[in-house]
Amino acid sequence: QVQLVESGGGLAQAGGSLRLSCAVSGRTVSGYAMAWFRQPPGNEREFVAAISWSGTPGYADSVKGRFTISRDNAKNTVYLQMNSLKPEDAAVYSCAVASSSLIWRDAYYSSRRSYIYWGQGTQVTVSS
Repeated sequence: QVQLVESGGGLAQAGGSLRLSCAVSGRTVSGYAMAWFRQPPGNEREFVAAISWSGTPGYADSVKGRFTISRDNAKNTVYLQMNSLKPEDAAVYSCAVASSSLIWRDAYYSSRRSYIYWGQGTQVTVSS
């Protein structure tokens, strides 16, 4: 079965950095888009970043210029490099694998409905 396991979360200072990893087993993800979502305390899950099967990134406006999504298809892994962290970045971060029918437009790759496999998430805490 398909499993996604996130790692790299933890506590960071405001202005600091963390790198999250998501390792996928049970399928080869080289032909699929992947994404990161987050759920802050008391709020709904929101889109953070996505990357197409060919490596094209897309970002939420709130993280542009600070976060970078990348993938290593040989390792079946996607990454999220988070720099210049802010307290409002604190959340549970989850990675996801998209449907094969995903159209690469922001309205589609930012939608939870485009993703069919999800990890359980990793906690990111940012102190001020």
